Amino acid sequence: MKAKTQTRHRIITRIKSSCCLVFGFRVLGEKVLRHCFLEAAIFKDVLLGKEGRKEVRTKMKETEIVFIPSPGIGHLISTVELVKLLINRDERLSITVLIMKLPNDSTPTSSASAYESDTARIRFVHLPNPTPTPTQVDSEPPKSLRHFLFDFIHSHKTHVRDVVADITRSHSVRLAGVVIDMFCTTMIDVANEFGVPSFVFFTSGAAVLGLMFHLQSLQDHQNQDITEFHDSDAELLVPTFTNPVPAKLLPSGMLDKGGSGTLFLAIFRKFRETKGILVNTFAELESHAIRSLSTLSSDGDDNIPPIYPVGPILNIKEGGCGGEVTHNNQEQYDAIMSWLDDQPPSSVVFLCFGSKGCFGDNQVKEIAHALESSGHCFLWSLRRPPPKGSVDLPQDYSNPEDVLPEGFLERTVGKGMGKVIGWAPQAAVLSHPAVGGFVSHCGWNSTLESIWCGVPVATWPLYAEQQMNAFELVRELGLAVELKLDYRGDFFWSSDEVGLLRAEEIESGIRQVMMDGEIRKKVKEMKEKSRVAMMEGGSSYISLGRMIEDLIHDALQNIQTPPGL
Repeated sequence: MKAKTQTRHRIITRIKSSCCLVFGFRVLGEKVLRHCFLEAAIFKDVLLGKEGRKEVRTKMKETEIVFIPSPGIGHLISTVELVKLLINRDERLSITVLIMKLPNDSTPTSSASAYESDTARIRFVHLPNPTPTPTQVDSEPPKSLRHFLFDFIHSHKTHVRDVVADITRSHSVRLAGVVIDMFCTTMIDVANEFGVPSFVFFTSGAAVLGLMFHLQSLQDHQNQDITEFHDSDAELLVPTFTNPVPAKLLPSGMLDKGGSGTLFLAIFRKFRETKGILVNTFAELESHAIRSLSTLSSDGDDNIPPIYPVGPILNIKEGGCGGEVTHNNQEQYDAIMSWLDDQPPSSVVFLCFGSKGCFGDNQVKEIAHALESSGHCFLWSLRRPPPKGSVDLPQDYSNPEDVLPEGFLERTVGKGMGKVIGWAPQAAVLSHPAVGGFVSHCGWNSTLESIWCGVPVATWPLYAEQQMNAFELVRELGLAVELKLDYRGDFFWSSDEVGLLRAEEIESGIRQVMMDGEIRKKVKEMKEKSRVAMMEGGSSYISLGRMIEDLIHDALQNIQTPPGL
């Protein structure tokens, strides 16, 4: 008996020591984290015994999590990828995904429902659109567009509450928590109503997350009007960046005097109420930012929840093809991949600017001149801007010749030098060995895809936090070529020409990104690290496991604690 007591005391001491290290500094080496989990396993074996472990598994078998992504197939796809990781990782979990669909969203619901066949433990609930649906009701389209998404999500609150109530009344599952998209912070109130913890799934990087917390703190605690940084030459010292951050690169929404800045600050204020933030990044990519956030979280002074780097979470299946290919675009996909198959390795520069990326006629002509002068083979995703003030997304041109310089297609595409397309299966293209460079808007998902595929980027940010992503890639990480950092072109809010990048600058960026040099070498190295992070024992694998255990911690409290502890 004495020996057993001494063993128990020694194990508890070691567990406390390990857990102090893990939860105090957050970002640690694999050996230390494995040590902590090993001690926890020994603890369970010695103190609970086989029957105790069986009881834990039985009680926790049906643990339900509700995911609430923002409307739009892009948000849904990344959420479902995270959901699949969780389901495959822990058999105790079942997950309900609540789907909101924008009024003008023509994406077939089958794109999401296709995942339901993977496992019975994932359930999709399509929420009905509220009546009346929020619409543009004032005379200032840009302002109403900025508020539309927030109002639309908020209007679903009653439907979300009804679904959560049904789950809490169920005797077959235990609701352990709610995981929300960054734009769905209004749903934190619903989780609080039912006494369950809420977590955020943040689909941008850790450095930008820290920037947002910093700006919110400046506004709330130092009475700094963030909108005054608009067109400012000031530089900010942000804990998650090693270099001073130029104010002119701050997300445009934060600098808007029309009210968007207030909305975004409110989002990050609500983040501080949650139990944790899952970030689509990995420790090897953003080590400084993650350490900074984790230190702030463990200190408790800044009220920042625990940070869980769980990425890169990407919709890339074996062979490089993501969920973007459907029966509607299969023919386009086949034509693109067939053309790439005929190109030499690393010979093609790929230009693609995201779901909302598009340019006015003058900028399109400058890009065309740059491609023709560069001499490099190209694949160009060219999209037509939506009407001014519309919430519609860019569409394919019915005839690209209408906007391209006269004779451009004959001189380039006609001679096998390139291919102009509309929609692009980005993940599949980046995975193809013929692609050697990527001119990108630097959306975070595109950034992670380029790293995963080992393709260097030339930065051309357009909107949202993309200027900050470009700054991080170029100045902080040395993983991209600087084509432009401070370009802004947001056709989602305005179809006005907001800047013109000249052909000479674009051509220079293309030539640099296609070179064999230090940047290409570093990107290839980070490619390998990104894959290791997701493997068993990798940094993101361990972090996801820690999040699962933290999520169900409250439920474990219902299990009787062994005597003497």
